[in-house]
Amino acid sequence: MKKLFAAFAAVAAFSAHAADTLTVAATAVPHAEILEFVKPTLAKEGVDLKVKVFTDYIQPNVQVAEKRLDANFFQHQPYLDEFNKGKGTNLVSVAGVHLEPLGAYSSKVKKLEELPSGANVVIPNDATNGGRALLLLQKAGLITLKDAGNILSTPKDIAENPKSLKIRELEAATLPRVLTQVDLALINTNYALEAKLDPAKDALIIEGKDSPYVNILVTRPDNKDSAAMQKLVGALHSPEVKAFINEKYKGAVVPAF
Repeated sequence: MKKLFAAFAAVAAFSAHAADTLTVAATAVPHAEILEFVKPTLAKEGVDLKVKVFTDYIQPNVQVAEKRLDANFFQHQPYLDEFNKGKGTNLVSVAGVHLEPLGAYSSKVKKLEELPSGANVVIPNDATNGGRALLLLQKAGLITLKDAGNILSTPKDIAENPKSLKIRELEAATLPRVLTQVDLALINTNYALEAKLDPAKDALIIEGKDSPYVNILVTRPDNKDSAAMQKLVGALHSPEVKAFINEKYKGAVVPAF
């Protein structure tokens, strides 16, 4: 009996040693949901995927850079570029997975034309998503920017504001919670979905499917080509994941592969 237990222990130890563990940070919706979907596939390939959910856009990058996490999945390339520049990090994109169109939402008006003069508008306070929101407001004809194509525009870069919109910057995660307190909120799709908003139906204006803001899997240069990481990329780019995204999010999240 002792020999039998010893044999089982040896097999278990070998299995634990043979399996690669990947710990990936993600925002809850849809990133963590997509990662949870590929867990069984990766397990069959010897990769134990652990998903750690975050509610902010800073710590996932910080902890990957500090080697406390293996990768993260929550951001697009313009945000990553700005983060690397500002923080002195050297994080890299491994693969693009999906698009999350940014949308403008309101609980007070049903059309953008109904926005009153001096309306309170809130946008994300991080550089890239804030600029992205201003570009969407410009596309809607509500404002004009000094540089019409600058993705890093801030409210100070508004050249024309005919409705005298009062534009404030807030942390992206808090925007759905203040929706009833403002006239218009520019909300990232992941936070809109968490708040049970339907981007396809509830957004008064939304980015088109040609949006350049592809959400990417991010890691450190030393980890980019690891066998486990490449297995994760393969799983995320599978036909099964494409079908999962299309069926679950109904166009609110769009596969980018």
